Amino acid sequence: MLAGWLSLLLFLLLPTLSLAHLIDVDAGKKECFFEDLHKHDKMTVTYQVGGGGHLDIDFWLTDPANKVLGKQIRQSTGTISITAEKDGRHEYCFSNQMSAIADKIVSFNVHGIIYVGEDADVVAPIEREIRALSNGLQSVKDEQEYIVVRERTHRNTAESTNSRVKWWSVLQAIVLFSVVAWQIYYLKSFFEVKRVI
Repeated sequence: MLAGWLSLLLFLLLPTLSLAHLIDVDAGKKECFFEDLHKHDKMTVTYQVGGGGHLDIDFWLTDPANKVLGKQIRQSTGTISITAEKDGRHEYCFSNQMSAIADKIVSFNVHGIIYVGEDADVVAPIEREIRALSNGLQSVKDEQEYIVVRERTHRNTAESTNSRVKWWSVLQAIVLFSVVAWQIYYLKSFFEVKRVI
């Protein structure tokens, strides 16, 4: 019964936004998203480029007045955390405009905590601990998602390398047998007896 109440309390007191996305950003384009935040809400955007080109992308986050709150240029991974200073639509964009050829695949995670004023109700110590645990669990979840994307990228690189090594070995074997066959034929011609009648 206590676990049920704690779960309900956690659900009601800590409304947490949590979204994980995988998007394609075409060459020369940008993709923008937004979150409607209230003053003192917290939002964190974590991203990783999982495929395409040099595995880098431009990223920025702006407030409702289009003031840049955070910007990262040509990064393969990154995290920007903000606390909203005013109500309104906060926009974040992934830009591949520096690339004319390569499309990019971006995995990103957006999460945040809706601000609940301390003066609204007296917060019990257990509620503070629940909030701290919730934040810790969210951080662990984000790290796991990052590791999964990273592992996928490294696995794809290893499989590509293994495929190239395999085909290079096959090509070497074909060239080796061709050279051996030519040498046998050439040496055989030295031992042929030619008679003039």
